[in-house]
Amino acid sequence: MSNKITIIKNNLLKQHEKIRKNHLNQLFEQIQKDGFISDPIVVDKNTMVILDGHHRFNAIKLFGLTSSPVYLVNYKSKKIKVTSWRKGGEKITKQLVMKAGLSGNLLRPKTSRHFIPEKPIGIKTSLSKLI
Repeated sequence: MSNKITIIKNNLLKQHEKIRKNHLNQLFEQIQKDGFISDPIVVDKNTMVILDGHHRFNAIKLFGLTSSPVYLVNYKSKKIKVTSWRKGGEKITKQLVMKAGLSGNLLRPKTSRHFIPEKPIGIKTSLSKLI
């Protein structure tokens, strides 16, 4: 996997889980104050399903921006793992994530927790690049 960040049109990206409104509002305010997105959204390169960054994606849309900073990965890679955020939570599989993302039948907020090696952290993208 390469550490390349790409700018992708929001209408191509598919969410697989819902968001928490209060967290979205806090994040929106933080981004507004900072003027940038701290980390790219992690997306499966084959299906364009968002794996990590649903709240950032929705904050970007709230700003009226048309594109998002994206880190593309191959979700089929054995290096990428998924589990539940909740202790004793439901069993989460890559198939369940893909089904939700491709069908639009979204999972509850913070259902899946992805472990993505080499995920870029702290890469700042100015809002002006996302118009």
